[in-house]
Amino acid sequence: MSALKAFLQPSVAGETKEVIVSQRFKDEKGKPVPFVIKAISQKENEKIAKMSRETVKMNGTPVEKLNHFLYTKRLIHACVQEPDFGEQEICKYYGTEDPLEVPSQMLSIGEYNRLSEAILELNGMKDLEDKQEEAKNS
Repeated sequence: MSALKAFLQPSVAGETKEVIVSQRFKDEKGKPVPFVIKAISQKENEKIAKMSRETVKMNGTPVEKLNHFLYTKRLIHACVQEPDFGEQEICKYYGTEDPLEVPSQMLSIGEYNRLSEAILELNGMKDLEDKQEEAKNS
């Protein structure tokens, strides 16, 4: 029997999950409102990574490098379905016209990290990150 069948599985891209990032965001009844995040495809991730590259000079030589801050902002924007950071009202409230800046204005450091970690976990990147950290510490 071929192992090929084991690899013929649907993509997890589009899968969604509700995450309570903070107790600060509550509905009219006082119940915490979750952020809705979704998994993206590797193709979309590659596009985000490519858009987040910049050229820096190292020893006078131009080298392309991933801007991790920009990549994280773009990944959050791509994965968060609710709230919609692109809505004009939310951008205006948080004092920016750039939807990529809304989470940085809206969330505390801990909230931002919880949201980022939930996105990494949903996209299967958290396990990889943990194993890489484990390997470094061994």
